[in-house]
Amino acid sequence: MMKPEATTVQVLSAQAVDLLCRLIAIPSFSREEADTAALIDAFLQEKGVATQRLLHNVWARNKHFEASRPTILLNSHHDTVKPNAGYTRDPFAAEISDGKLYGLGSNDAGGPLVSLMAAFLYFYETENLPFNLIFAATAEEEISGKNGVELLLPELGRIDCGIVGEPTQMQMAVAEKGLVVLDCTAHGRSGHAAREEGDNALYRALPDIEWFRTYRFPKESDLLGPVKMSVTIIQAGTQHNVVPDVCHFTVDARVNECYTLEEVVDTVRQHVQCEVQPRSLRIRSSGIPPEHPLVRAGAALGRSSYGSPTTSDKALMPFRTLKMGPGDSARSHTADEFIYVKEIEEGIDLYIRLLEQFARFI
Repeated sequence: MMKPEATTVQVLSAQAVDLLCRLIAIPSFSREEADTAALIDAFLQEKGVATQRLLHNVWARNKHFEASRPTILLNSHHDTVKPNAGYTRDPFAAEISDGKLYGLGSNDAGGPLVSLMAAFLYFYETENLPFNLIFAATAEEEISGKNGVELLLPELGRIDCGIVGEPTQMQMAVAEKGLVVLDCTAHGRSGHAAREEGDNALYRALPDIEWFRTYRFPKESDLLGPVKMSVTIIQAGTQHNVVPDVCHFTVDARVNECYTLEEVVDTVRQHVQCEVQPRSLRIRSSGIPPEHPLVRAGAALGRSSYGSPTTSDKALMPFRTLKMGPGDSARSHTADEFIYVKEIEEGIDLYIRLLEQFARFI
C-alpha cells in the first residue's frame, strides 16, 4: 500500500497543530469542555463537515456514509486534568520549542485527537469507501464520566470497531486493564487516647491494608499481567487525643481480563473484615484479538502489540477497539506536558495507512 501524498499529510499536519494550539489555550477540565467542543465543531464545519453535538460531545459521519458497510469509530477526548503544581510554563500557552509543542493536554489527548480528526478529513469526501467513518471528540474521559462517550454511543447507531486515540507512540494497545475503586471502612469505638479505652479503627484496618498489599490473584494475563491492588488514600481520626472510631481507606484495583470486576469484589469481601463498596463496575478490561482486521492492518505496518495498564474510554465500548495514537503515555499528567510536532505528522500518516490496510482485510 502506497503512502499518502507527503504534501497532503503535511497540510493536514499543519492544520492539526494549529488547531491543537488553539485547543490548549482554552481550559477544558472534565465537565467544563463547552468551549473546546464549540471550537472543534466550528473547525469541522469550516471544512465542510456536517457535525452534530450532544452536550460537550461533537461527532460527524463521512460524507458518503452507507449503512451496509462496516463502520469504524475514530474517537478521542478533549477534556484534560488540571495542571499540577510542578508546571514551569503557562499550561494554557501553546509554545513550540525544539520540535516540542508544550501545553496542557498536548499529549493526552490533544495530539491523538487532532491526528484522528485529520485522518477523518482525509477520507471525508471519498466516494465508495469500503467502510464508514464516524469521528467523535468526547468529554469527561479523565474522570470516567457518564456524559462523555457513554452518553454518545447510543446516538451513533451500529459500530463494528473503533480506534481510540491515546498516546501509545503509535503502537497498538490491544488489551487494557479494567478499574474498580473500592471504598473501604473499618469500624471501632472511640475513647480517650490517654487511657486504655476504645477500639482503634485504624488498627482494625491495618490487617486488611496488609492483605491488599500482599494478596496475589492466581490468574495472570500474558498481555496484562496480574491484578494489581493499591491502597492510595487513608482517613481516620478527628484529633490527637481521641481514639478513632472509624477508618476509611481507598483501594485502586486494576483488573486483567481473567476476572470480572464482580469476581474481584467478591474475593476482596471474602478476605477482609472491613466494609467494601465499589464505586462503579463500568470500567471493564477489554481486548481485541490478533486476527482482527485492525490489528492485522497495524501489524502489516510494523506496529507492535502490547497490553496497557492505564484505562481509557475503550473500557466503555461494547465493540472491538484498538487504542493507538501519537505521543507517549509517560508524559500524560506531567508538568510541562508536550508532544513532538513530528509525532503528529507521523500519527496522521499512520492512521491513514492503517485505515487503507484495514480495507484489505475486511
